[in-house]
Amino acid sequence: MQYTRLGNTGLVVSRSAFGCMTFGSGEGALGSVYKVDQSGATELVARALDAGVNFFNTADAYANGQSEMMLGKALGKRRQDVVIATKVGNRMSEALIDQGLSRQHIIASVQASLKRLNTDYIDVYLVHRLDPYTPIEETLETLDTIVKQGMVRYIGFSNWPTWLATKAVGLQRAHNWAQFRAAEMYYSLVGRDLEHEMVPFVQDAGIGVMIWSPLAGGFLSGKYTRENPGGNGGRLTGFDIIPFDRERGYDVVEQLRAIGTRHHASPAQVALAWLLSRPFITSILVGASKIGQLEDNLGATSLSLSADELATLDRLTEPKAIYPNWFNATIYDAPVRDALTNEARNALKRS
Repeated sequence: MQYTRLGNTGLVVSRSAFGCMTFGSGEGALGSVYKVDQSGATELVARALDAGVNFFNTADAYANGQSEMMLGKALGKRRQDVVIATKVGNRMSEALIDQGLSRQHIIASVQASLKRLNTDYIDVYLVHRLDPYTPIEETLETLDTIVKQGMVRYIGFSNWPTWLATKAVGLQRAHNWAQFRAAEMYYSLVGRDLEHEMVPFVQDAGIGVMIWSPLAGGFLSGKYTRENPGGNGGRLTGFDIIPFDRERGYDVVEQLRAIGTRHHASPAQVALAWLLSRPFITSILVGASKIGQLEDNLGATSLSLSADELATLDRLTEPKAIYPNWFNATIYDAPVRDALTNEARNALKRS
């Protein structure tokens, strides 16, 4: 297992984190995702721990709290050995106020999550979505409160746009509030939008990035092809929310198969190994409903792709530049850039 720090903190986490979204049962939009009972959850968590995973990710809204409860039971006495991330913001009942990022809902939700997880503190607490009806200052001040009260160690955001996250960090610094140290965001070989604005921001702000759906809902597992677009009833047949170019995606899967053949690795392992090579990524969230799936995903941490293989995947999936990024890329001063680049190379040689 590989380990790193969570952003600009001293918290050491495994680069493969276990995502517990499959824990529980239910109907609705995520009914096809909730498929693991307590016995299965306990087995999966134990296998993850044996593999060196010390980072577990869940949310209050997953199966209406079942995921948190099942994770807490599965960890048992090992809770002190691991880092738990959970989230707040999505609707938890029909009550009008039982959602969002208001002071009322955040405090009520963190208390409820602590009970479900059977723990005295949450290591990483993430706001799960935007809340356009609550002033951002109210949300940030409340997050600072629950950190100072000891209920939460670190805070972060999930699925926020860069402009809002940037504004939030500015307000946190101005008011001396607890700062965002984690971001849970979607990123994969078929969805590299994060590189446009979010990546430069998190690197500058010292925020660690946790990647959800690193296989694009399972598409990059290799089971979905032009010949078999349904993947024999895979997850995407019931939970298909990630937009991407399917035709280009099939080309990516073919390349993953070719590279995997050379390494005796699965397409999923190659896709995850590419993600682990990205310097701005702290952890990738690997979820599973079966031990075989988990073991295959965890195998990516021991897979080392060559520079040529990484470059091939980079070229094949390179996102189209957006304005003003493409414009700014053309107006750098070449002499200064080259001089500084050469100096950096010389310094590396001297060291």
